[in-house]
Amino acid sequence: MRSVYDTLVEPDQEGAIVPALASSWDVSDDGLRWVFELRRDVTFHDGQEFTSRDVQASLERLRDPDFASPSAHEFSVLHEVITHGPWRVELVLTEPHAPLLATLASGWAAILPADKIARGHDFGAEPVGTGPFRFQRWLRDSEILLSRNDSYWIEGAPLLEEVQFRVITEQAVMAQALARGRIDVADIVVEPELSFLRNTDAVKLYESTSALVMVLAINTRRAPLDRLEVRQGINAAIDKQAALDIAYAGGEVSGTFMDVSNPYYEDFTHLYSHDPDFARDVAEKTSFDRDLVIVLPQNFEPHVRAGELYHEMLRRAGFPVRTQLVDWSTWISDVYRGGQFDLTVIGHTGKLDPHGRLARYGTAETYVGWEDEETAGAIDEARRTLDPGKRRDLYRVALERMARELPFVFVGSPYRYVGLNAALEGFFMDSQLDTPDLRRVRFPSH
Repeated sequence: MRSVYDTLVEPDQEGAIVPALASSWDVSDDGLRWVFELRRDVTFHDGQEFTSRDVQASLERLRDPDFASPSAHEFSVLHEVITHGPWRVELVLTEPHAPLLATLASGWAAILPADKIARGHDFGAEPVGTGPFRFQRWLRDSEILLSRNDSYWIEGAPLLEEVQFRVITEQAVMAQALARGRIDVADIVVEPELSFLRNTDAVKLYESTSALVMVLAINTRRAPLDRLEVRQGINAAIDKQAALDIAYAGGEVSGTFMDVSNPYYEDFTHLYSHDPDFARDVAEKTSFDRDLVIVLPQNFEPHVRAGELYHEMLRRAGFPVRTQLVDWSTWISDVYRGGQFDLTVIGHTGKLDPHGRLARYGTAETYVGWEDEETAGAIDEARRTLDPGKRRDLYRVALERMARELPFVFVGSPYRYVGLNAALEGFFMDSQLDTPDLRRVRFPSH
C-alpha cells in the first residue's frame, strides 16, 4: 500500500499522524467539519494532476454500497465530501468521530484518480496511485514488480530504482534465499530460521514489538463456552508465555485486547494466571457432550504450532478437544464470518486508533459473539469523544471488561523479526499498519 499509494495523512515512525497528500487540516469546535488543505504539484502515475476531485471520488467510492468496501463502516459517519477549489476539501460528519484521522491514514483510504474511478478501472489488477513506486507487473502467487516514481512529491525519494515482491511460502526457502543474497528482505521470520539467520554474516535482523494480539478465540454463543467459568478454565490451562516463545519466537503476554506497545494498552495480566489445577477442576465439573474443536488456518504455520500447543495444554487439563485444519478462505468464510467454530487461533493486527480494533466488540456482530452492554457503550462513547484523556478512561473500561470476561484467551504480542540484507539501510516497518515503508531504503555502495 505505501509503495504504490499515498493517503491524505500518514503515521510517522513514532506513530504520530502527520501530513501527506494533505499539507494541513483544521477541525471545527464541534468536531463535525474537517477541512484539509491539499499538497500541490502531485501527479498520479498516469500523469494526471492530483486535486480535491480525487479525494472526493476516492472517499465516495468507499461509501458506495454497490462497491461494498469491507472498510465502509469506518466511513459511516461521513455525511458529505465538499470540494472548495482544487486544493481544499471539506469532510462533513454526522457526529464527532475521533478515529477519523487514523482512518484517513490507513491503506484503504488511499487516494485514487477520479477519472479512473468513473471509468470503473480495475485497481485490484492494475493499481494507480501517487506513491513512490509505479506498478509494472503482477504474476499472481509469484511476484509483483514496481519501478521508481521519478515524479514523487517527497524530494529525494524513493532511492531504489526497482522493488520486487516475491511470494515464498516456505520459511526455510525464504531464509536460504536471504542468506545467499537472492532476496534482500524476508518478512516475518520465526524459528528455526530465526536462529539460522542470527548466525549468518550477510544478514541482519530488524526487530520490533509487533502490534499484533495473538489469541485463542472462543465462540461464546456455544454451550458450554457461553459460561464465564468455563472460559476461565480454558484460559487457566494456557501457558501464554510458553506459547509466545515456542510458536511465535517470543513476545509479551497482554492479558487484554490491545498490543502491549500501544499508548492505550492497560495491563490486566494480574487478573488471571496460568493455573492448571483450576483448569482441571473446571473441566471435571463441566458436562461436555462433544469435543471442543480448535479450527486452525493451515497456511499460517505459527498459528498451527500454537494450536497444537493449546490442544495439548487443554487435553492435559481434562478438556475434550481436537484440532481441525482449514485453508484461509474457509477460515474467513466459515469461522470469521460464519461463526462455525468452538475455538480458533489467530492474530489481530494493529490499527492506528483503538477503535479500529475494538469496534463492534460487546455486540453480537463479532465472530466470538460476546455481548456486553458496558463494553459496547464505552467503545462507542470513546469513538465520539475528542478529548484524549477521556478516551483513555473509556477504553480502560472496555479493556478491563474484556480482560475479565474472556471472549478470547489473550495470549500476547509477539516480537516481529524481519531479515535484511546486511548492506541495506533505511528499512522501516510500520507495526500498526503492518506495512513496510521503502521510500528511504538504499544500498550505500550502489
